[in-house]
Amino acid sequence: MPLPSSARALKKPRLDDEVRFLRSWIEKPLHMGAVMPSGKLLARTMAHYVDPDSDAPVVELGPGTGAITSALIERGVDQKRLVLVEYNPGFCALLRDRYPQAKVVQGDAYRLRDTLWNVLSAPASAVVSGLPLVTKPMLTRLRLVRDAFTALAPGAPFIQFTYAVVPPIPKSLPGVSTEASERIWMNLPPARVWVYRKH
Repeated sequence: MPLPSSARALKKPRLDDEVRFLRSWIEKPLHMGAVMPSGKLLARTMAHYVDPDSDAPVVELGPGTGAITSALIERGVDQKRLVLVEYNPGFCALLRDRYPQAKVVQGDAYRLRDTLWNVLSAPASAVVSGLPLVTKPMLTRLRLVRDAFTALAPGAPFIQFTYAVVPPIPKSLPGVSTEASERIWMNLPPARVWVYRKH
């Protein structure tokens, strides 16, 4: 039985995003965190850790087509608070079109200090990352987290998802607390959200 036109209209943007992701992954597989955009449940789980009532910026690393960005807005985060750091120029254009009030920064999130040095007007209330951390050497991961903590207010979360069964950043970093969500089995592939806070 064919889908009603309203259901087809809702499915089309998701399908378009999946095609964009797949095309970008084929062209540059190591630059992409995933072959497909994050599932809704995973995106909502990440957004859950962000304070919607703060006025401080929320930095999203590797937003792609905006699956997590949309979940942040649904959570109540004002679009004007969003700073979206994206490497892919095609995704940057898409993000500017979809989220005109957000600040889209085309840059390398793995060089976060350089990318954000003149962008933030105040310490961030959260850094939300969709980057493929487990594909990077541990020193690169640790540098990213260090730079994220420099941009964050004290105690504010660095939020990262991973498909791996081990944490993307060691749980034993000095002065850093760690928590993890339950494994999100409804996501393909299943994922877990890790949250790091420096005190």
